[in-house]
Amino acid sequence: MWQQYLQQIQQGDIKALARCISLIENEVAGYEQLLQLLPPSDKPIIGITGPPGAGKSTLTDALIGTLVEDNKKVGILCIDPSSPFNLGALLGDRIRMSDWYNNPNVFIRSLATRGSLGGLHPKIIEISDLMKAAPFDFIIIETVGVGQSEIEIAGLADVTIVVVVPEAGDEVQTMKAGLMEIADIFVVNKSDRPDADLFVRNLRLMLAPAFHKKDIPIPVIKTIASQKQGIKELYDEIIAHINLHLFNEKKYWLLAEKTFFLIQQKRMKHISKKEIKKLIEDAGKDFNLYQFIQDY
Repeated sequence: MWQQYLQQIQQGDIKALARCISLIENEVAGYEQLLQLLPPSDKPIIGITGPPGAGKSTLTDALIGTLVEDNKKVGILCIDPSSPFNLGALLGDRIRMSDWYNNPNVFIRSLATRGSLGGLHPKIIEISDLMKAAPFDFIIIETVGVGQSEIEIAGLADVTIVVVVPEAGDEVQTMKAGLMEIADIFVVNKSDRPDADLFVRNLRLMLAPAFHKKDIPIPVIKTIASQKQGIKELYDEIIAHINLHLFNEKKYWLLAEKTFFLIQQKRMKHISKKEIKKLIEDAGKDFNLYQFIQDY
């Protein structure tokens, strides 16, 4: 069954891809077998992140248009806040990207964070690996925009785009230890607003080699995503960065974290909380937490 699913995905069957994403999300029995069948892939992932209200969805929509014009096939994962009631994606309708739902070269899937603090979905690595098996030229991951804790994307993406707006001003200083450190490309969106040029100039000064520990300069691109301005320049910078084939140490850290988590989960599969609770109750006053862990 899993081999058949994989073949369908590789042949571009979008329904099979959507179904398998759901199976992975919901940890349906045996889904690991599908993941073990996935072939290695160096298909590029574009990460788009930044504070709420920066226009990430509008920018993503405009970037999709440029990719489609270049005859590229693109898969998009949009990470949204979770509904507190059913853990589904609150912004799952993706109204801003509605133009692409019937386009055969575009696949869009909304995923809920489900409480993940890194701005991503807890199964994002597995789902992005599955997406790489489909015949997409690029995969775009747009994150929920939760602030400085949103650094997982830097390990997952081959190029990380941080979107800000001119009003950010002093916020850039506070972002410096977080989003500033993960950006491969900065986008100043809504750059038709007052003081945009001053903001861009100050941002470039902050990113100068004298202030910032980066081997290569970080481009700062001005865009007005709602009017599709600056998107072609952004696309060119994305391609240029991907073609550099830079070593991404964050990717190995992310994979190491995920590996550690999965091994831990697998090793603890046989451990029952109810069983432990019973043993603690039986021990009563003589219970020593640390000796119990050592002997268990």
